[in-house]
Amino acid sequence: MIQRIFVSSVQREFADERRAVRDFVRGDTLLRRFFDVFLFEDLPASDRKVQDVYLDEVGRCALYVGLFGRDYGYQDSAGISPTEREFDRATVLTKNRLIFIEAIDDADRDPKMRALISKAGTDLVYHSFAGITDLNAALYASLVEYLEDTGRIRTKPFDAAACPDAKLSDLSREKVSDFLERAQAERDYSLGPKTSTRKALAHLNLLDGDQPSHAAVLLFASNPQHFLLSSEVKCMHFHGTEVRKPIPSYQIYHGTVFELVDQAVDFVMSKIDRTVGTRALGPQAPVDYELPREAVAEAIVNAVAHRDYTSNASVQIMLFSNRLEVWNPGELPPPLTVATLRIPHASIPRNPLIADPMFLAHYAEKAGSGILDMISRCQRAGLTAPQFRQEGGQFIQTIWRPKRTVTSQVEAQEAQVEAQEAQAKLPTTDVVLLKACLERPQSGQELLQAAGYSKRSGNFKRSIGRLLAAGYVEMILPDRPTSHLQKYRLTMKGRNWLATATKGNEP
Repeated sequence: MIQRIFVSSVQREFADERRAVRDFVRGDTLLRRFFDVFLFEDLPASDRKVQDVYLDEVGRCALYVGLFGRDYGYQDSAGISPTEREFDRATVLTKNRLIFIEAIDDADRDPKMRALISKAGTDLVYHSFAGITDLNAALYASLVEYLEDTGRIRTKPFDAAACPDAKLSDLSREKVSDFLERAQAERDYSLGPKTSTRKALAHLNLLDGDQPSHAAVLLFASNPQHFLLSSEVKCMHFHGTEVRKPIPSYQIYHGTVFELVDQAVDFVMSKIDRTVGTRALGPQAPVDYELPREAVAEAIVNAVAHRDYTSNASVQIMLFSNRLEVWNPGELPPPLTVATLRIPHASIPRNPLIADPMFLAHYAEKAGSGILDMISRCQRAGLTAPQFRQEGGQFIQTIWRPKRTVTSQVEAQEAQVEAQEAQAKLPTTDVVLLKACLERPQSGQELLQAAGYSKRSGNFKRSIGRLLAAGYVEMILPDRPTSHLQKYRLTMKGRNWLATATKGNEP
């Protein structure tokens, strides 16, 4: 919501400064998102009394800005100037008042202006200015402070900032107790399960004043998604190597970060191959999974703990026949890069107030060794080393499943269909679009340009539809097909087609 600023002064003094303030606020990228400026001279002509108009405008505005200088100005029958009337009205209405005093010798001011400045100074801190540049700088600082004080912008990190509308009563006492019990058992944490919720949150730095932070809500709320809708996790299972609809298995999980991790890990482990040994070495028969559970859990914990929670996107976990992909919104924090993840590196969590409790509950490690441990476990299991990439604002972790021969009837049929499709001819436009996606994912607009279209025609839409249906390209955001962030990525199947079948389809 845009708030109005009433800029007050005498009728002729500071005319240039008043217009400069208006133009500065309207031209500033940050301030214009929150404010507009009212100047009396911008009003159209009317038959209302001038005094009634500007006093009414004071009441309509959220902030009063007083420019006090040398002159006191025109005085009414009571000997009061419009400037003082406006200031008094703003005071009575308890408006936020920002006072800026021209930097001149006090002896040069009108005595009544000196008295007005003295009155304003009894309960306000005012700022002096020497010229328009100085005034705009002082005003900017005051308006930013106002936005911070009212919570309209925040300077704290997201996880440390108060979650709007959340109260302590929105947190689950049972979940706090369970966490404290586990933290004490796993990490010898000093607080026990009977510790009060307020004390536990304070000890973990999860309070912003008296209000639970975003991290507190994500960790312990009865319903975190009521406050942070996109904090859910979406899990999908595909029988082939590409995204294809209908999706055989699709689950959306809700809950705290701990519950999200547990549910997502269980989803993956329930879908992959496993072997059950004998009870020769004990009463419990051992179970071996094709993917190390610890590596799967590490990838999912990374996505949930280190994602960008200000994004409208959700964590996505996609299990294909040859790999597991874990997508989370956000980018690696500097100085980390995809390359440095493969060597010993410092732990630089995006959300430290979420990461710390996850460490205490033994979901994560603090030493920055989690990725290296994931790589090591996969290699010891005889798997191809995990891959990491940054793509379109998403960080993607890929864990490769064991290579295997085609054994099931479904997989054999899919392989046969893919072999037949690789021999098929494609329209020229389709080939152009495939080649455009060869180096990197392309937006719809980029594909339009590559195909030589000026707008989305029926032919263009049909080309995209054919490539998606054939599995040659896929959306990077399959659950949000109309998103303005959507891009189209060449699949492995599409790459194979280009490698084997483009000679007869060159445009």
